[in-house]
Amino acid sequence: MIDSLTLRICKNDMEICNQKIQNLEHAIKQAEIMIAESQLNQDSLVFLKRKIAESAQDLEVLYLLHS
Repeated sequence: MIDSLTLRICKNDMEICNQKIQNLEHAIKQAEIMIAESQLNQDSLVFLKRKIAESAQDLEVLYLLHS
């Protein structure tokens, strides 16, 4: 979850918000690639999928701030 300081900074500086959005999009894509190509155990896959879901929620919040 995005902390309150990050939210406040992103509200005040769209350049930082854009960078945060790009970073999250890249992280999600890379994690999805890792899942698709990996032979990880079930616990690791669940962890990665949970992190993707959390990052997607953070990304939605940043999209709302950006618009």
